[in-house]
Amino acid sequence: MMSPRYVLAFAAGLAVGGCMVGPDYKRPPPADPPSLAFKETTGPVVGAAASFQPAMPRDAIDRGPWWSMYADPTLDRLAAQIDISNQTLIQAEAAYRQARALVRQDASGLYPAVTGGAGYTQSGSGSGSSRAVQGTVVNASQGSVAQFSAAPSLNWEIDLWGRIRRQVESDSAAAQASAADLANARLSAQANMAINYFSMRISEQRMRVFQASVAAYARSVEIVQNQLDAGIVSRVDLAQAQTQLEQTRAQLVAENITRATFEHAVAVLAGKAPAELSVEPGPLPPAIPTVEPGLPSTLLERRPDIASAERQMAAANAQIGVAVSAYYPNISLASTVTLIGSSFNALLTLSNTVWSVGPQLAATLIDGGALKAQVEGARARYDAQVAFYRQTILLAFQQVEDALVQQRVLEQQEKVQRAAVAAARDAERLSLNQYRLGTVPYTTVVQTQTAALSARQALLTIRLNRLTASANLVLALGGGWRDTDLPAPYPVGGLDQKPQPPMPTPQSLAPEKPWWRFW
Repeated sequence: MMSPRYVLAFAAGLAVGGCMVGPDYKRPPPADPPSLAFKETTGPVVGAAASFQPAMPRDAIDRGPWWSMYADPTLDRLAAQIDISNQTLIQAEAAYRQARALVRQDASGLYPAVTGGAGYTQSGSGSGSSRAVQGTVVNASQGSVAQFSAAPSLNWEIDLWGRIRRQVESDSAAAQASAADLANARLSAQANMAINYFSMRISEQRMRVFQASVAAYARSVEIVQNQLDAGIVSRVDLAQAQTQLEQTRAQLVAENITRATFEHAVAVLAGKAPAELSVEPGPLPPAIPTVEPGLPSTLLERRPDIASAERQMAAANAQIGVAVSAYYPNISLASTVTLIGSSFNALLTLSNTVWSVGPQLAATLIDGGALKAQVEGARARYDAQVAFYRQTILLAFQQVEDALVQQRVLEQQEKVQRAAVAAARDAERLSLNQYRLGTVPYTTVVQTQTAALSARQALLTIRLNRLTASANLVLALGGGWRDTDLPAPYPVGGLDQKPQPPMPTPQSLAPEKPWWRFW
């Protein structure tokens, strides 16, 4: 008869030396290889620049608080609140911790599971007593009989075909995808904070333009009133001037709603209720930095959503192995030891020990094609993830190209619009002087004033679009993130190592465990 230790040694040898069915993961290439340069850049990348890897601006800033390139202390303070109290980010961090816990949970299947129980039974008849505390009641003709029992057991699934290891591989890739999702959520929140902040500042600038226009239109009303008192013009001119003044005042009041809306959005992104955060009016960022995209090939390394799609693809590939392993028999090792004695010391007596150990084999013989369907479904899910990965890359290139053309064209448009504002102001001044001289009707003054106001508002819109385009370009480039920032995968071949701790996250909580657990 084979000794239990030999059985355990044989099982351990099978678990270590067993194969892993299913395809090993190899990252598929993008649908189209990246070009040497982005289409919307000013020129091709040649010479030494072709080997340049980081997508700038200012890599030291880009890899950290990239928003500091706008040189706005208020924006710096608000963006720093995202890592502290943004609820969407906290939700993503919790999902990452959950994914890591699932890896450890499934990896525990590589080890034996040991359970145990103990009981005490006292029974009697006649003048005796009968009392049971877990276990089977023992009958006695006189008095009472006490019985102690203990029954530890071991159950170990031998991962001969790699089902558990493939599952751990899939879970590890899914955990890495969750980490990339966390990084993407952080980057999106930062970009949204910057865009809403810029929109709030532009709204304040619009209010200043409206206020200046209201003051100018009020002076125009006085001029028309003087002209009317002198009998030079009719009351129609006065009505036109007053209408324009009141309409501009109404626009000024309405702009307060817009400004408040963006301030509320900034508060929520900072993880605060709108009533808890007030932002004092301030100037626009002093400059709009130019963001250089670098090489298209680096985009595959800098986008966390691309990394997430790639890791999801790896997880789906491992699931193919999990499905294929169902074709093979499931081999497990079960053992039990039963200790029975009339006293606690008697439990340690060898003669009161009953043990059993042996392998168990289970296999599916007829399933009507269910296993084949599971494998086909796993392969289809992998193909879908490959398509999703490649589509994510294509959309990333599109977003970069869109932001690049916006950055270039809007800069030119702003120069042209500044010239239009200057011309509109001259026309407004000249028409008002001509009206005083009585050479033009007041409708001409109204038209030139309206055109000047529209030109100034259009300039602010272009300014906002430039600021938004710069933030969107940083977002499209992945900020300063790298795929090397992903946590290390769980070692599938041996669990003597622990996964790397999670990336710096908001309010990361250490998992709690009962005081009696020491592992």
